[in-house]
Amino acid sequence: MADGRDAVGRRAFVTSAATAALLTGRAAGSAEAAEPAGSGLPPFHEVLKDELDFPLAWGTSPVRDFGAWRRAARAKVEEHLLVDRQRGVPYAPEFTGRADGDGFTRELVTVSLTRYERVRGALLTPHGTGPFPAVLLLHDHGAKFDIGKEKLVRPWYDDTRLASARAWADRYFSGRFVGDELARRGHVVLCLDAPGWGDRGPVGYDQQQALASNLFHLGSSLAGLMAREDARAAAFLAGLDRVDARRVAAAGFSMGAYRAWQTAALSDHVAAAASVCWMTGLKEMMVPGNNTLRGQSSYYMLHPGLARHLDIPDVASIAAPRPMYFLDGEHDTLFTAEGVRTAYGRMRAVWRSRHAGERLRTEVWPGLGHVFTAPMQEEVFGWLDAVLTGDRRPPG
Repeated sequence: MADGRDAVGRRAFVTSAATAALLTGRAAGSAEAAEPAGSGLPPFHEVLKDELDFPLAWGTSPVRDFGAWRRAARAKVEEHLLVDRQRGVPYAPEFTGRADGDGFTRELVTVSLTRYERVRGALLTPHGTGPFPAVLLLHDHGAKFDIGKEKLVRPWYDDTRLASARAWADRYFSGRFVGDELARRGHVVLCLDAPGWGDRGPVGYDQQQALASNLFHLGSSLAGLMAREDARAAAFLAGLDRVDARRVAAAGFSMGAYRAWQTAALSDHVAAAASVCWMTGLKEMMVPGNNTLRGQSSYYMLHPGLARHLDIPDVASIAAPRPMYFLDGEHDTLFTAEGVRTAYGRMRAVWRSRHAGERLRTEVWPGLGHVFTAPMQEEVFGWLDAVLTGDRRPPG
């Protein structure tokens, strides 16, 4: 490897595929020249990765009291969100579109998660007498923006979206609407559109980077906005009369999985979280060929500068020792096997340090890729029943 000072001195920052190709060509005499043209990685990326030692991680941080560490780590994450907590902003919910489902009632709810705009979501409530356990269900990215909440809750209000949603459910969820399944099983379900999806879009794939850039110019952050909204959504859900505030979980697939563990880290309203197909070590993710290197979609999950302090599993570990369930597919091309193993190992060490190893469940499903199949769903549903009711020990 070329000397790190020389690499930085060249200030050869890669800003596009074309620039990457030029830089790679110019660096033909160096070790960095092996980097594939158009990867988007700067030629000195290995130097930058070597410099990351995550000094605020539990076990590395000089803070030895776990409660104090959680507060300090959460504060550091919040500092990098660039969006404040939105204290004092009334939710002012409006409920419309009421309809009966199979054992539950459907409603549309519009709320103010921030002072900037109103957000519409689907709210499902089981028939019967509450208060009920609840799940904040967080939708994926998938570069499909015409539907957001509809990816997980069957849209009873729009036939065009229903056709699109059915195709998405067939592709990733064994043809099921996960939110409807949870409601049938006795959970209140809230699923809202993230910025750019469904009623808040659709944003185009190649507009994401401009959207994120413009928010940065305005002193804000796309990823930070989504994080704040999700935490506020958890608080709104926990505050509904129909919900048992002690039994609120967050759950999601893909980007929704990222949102689920992030919300658990940032909000004490979340008692448990299930995350399907989004967990990795940062260094293992930043490798040639990884989808993250394209930019665009990654801006929804990018808090600039946070990696100088905490690794991805370190952030998730702020939720410890609450129950958490992570599932990844063996052949998921978005996350390297090494990255998943690294992240799982770091989190297990944290939960074990709290004498709560049984509260963390981590699995790699053989033969599967980036999907949330019916058998995986059944495991998650059973786990949620266990941790939210307390009637029996969580499976696994």
